[in-house]
Amino acid sequence: MLEALSTILFAAKCANVQVPEASAEAMRYYQSGNILWTATLLWGFIVPFLFLVKGFTGKLESFAKKKGKNWFFTIAVYLILFVIISQLLQLPFEFYGDYMREHEYGLSRQTFGHWFSDWGVSLFITLIGAVAFVWIFYLLLKKSPRRWWFYSSLVSTGIMIFLVLIQPIWIDPLFNKFGPMQDKKLEKQILNLAARAGIEHGRVYEVDKSQDTKTLNAYVTGIGSTSRIVLWDTTIKRMTPNEVLFVMGHEMGHYVLNHIKWYLVYFFFLSFVIFYLTYRSANALLRHYGKRFKIKHLHDISSFPLLVLLLGIFTFVFSPLSNYISRTIEHQADIFGLEITQNNKAAGESFLILQQEDLANPWPGPIYNFFRATHPSLGERVEFFNNYCPWKNNEPLRYGKYIQD
Repeated sequence: MLEALSTILFAAKCANVQVPEASAEAMRYYQSGNILWTATLLWGFIVPFLFLVKGFTGKLESFAKKKGKNWFFTIAVYLILFVIISQLLQLPFEFYGDYMREHEYGLSRQTFGHWFSDWGVSLFITLIGAVAFVWIFYLLLKKSPRRWWFYSSLVSTGIMIFLVLIQPIWIDPLFNKFGPMQDKKLEKQILNLAARAGIEHGRVYEVDKSQDTKTLNAYVTGIGSTSRIVLWDTTIKRMTPNEVLFVMGHEMGHYVLNHIKWYLVYFFFLSFVIFYLTYRSANALLRHYGKRFKIKHLHDISSFPLLVLLLGIFTFVFSPLSNYISRTIEHQADIFGLEITQNNKAAGESFLILQQEDLANPWPGPIYNFFRATHPSLGERVEFFNNYCPWKNNEPLRYGKYIQD
């Protein structure tokens, strides 16, 4: 259970925000989302398996060798074909989930042309990333067949840090228009809040999402010099200034408490375990099915679907732990946001707006919480906001040392 429950020690109510039951439409959206998630997950395992059955991956490698001529370009040709085929096989799920379903429930304003353009850009970025990075892992496989899993965990963490660093300035702007906040009064309030959080030269960006969606969001991204807080314009239009300030306080909590850095540390240890399990499993499978898959050696690029499949399976196995860690840091950010704003009512009501606009189910089931929930449930969060206000009893704040008067 989240540490939120251990924090609720106050008999007196701090606010009285009532969580309404999910609407019938929201429940249909929730249930259809679970079905879509399950189908997409299974299909994500089936696609790389299809490359393995009847040795298709071996045939693809032979073709890549003819076209690529040398080791690096053989890998590049194979990856380009693999990514394109895989993305085309997954396109129906993405089209339904990201476009048709969002329009069906009235959550999207995005045109088909804009959606397809974003899909194409995403495909191009995936191709660039595959060609730029995957060869490193195959070099490790070739040079160190018994220790490649250890070095791969180091390399994958380095790549993750690099991607987090460049995402705000090179990748995100390819999909949306980012700029300064239009409401200068609200921007000044946010920057004052950032100063109280000890964030100097805080960067807050407003992104034009209203042309694509009716849903609300805000997030922190980047690391070091590229760190920034991003606020969707839909959130500004739908929430009151006090509610927006709580949302910003929550995002500042991620920044002040170094959540991105701590998650990168977790990512390293997780990748260490997952790559080791993949190493043991892949070698065992090759001994039994290598000829059937037409894979001679693990360091051959034809093994790529096998590695993708195993990495995906082990990542899913550890997803409940990853989700728990994510929920924990989201709860910590909730505490920070509440302590720096000290407005329980605004905090609770901001989530009621999210419930309404995003068609959220405030009380998802235990299976959803275990396998899918990266945030505490909306109902849990509002109940916490209703009961946590140590400043009213002159109690010390959990994160008071980070907040300046």
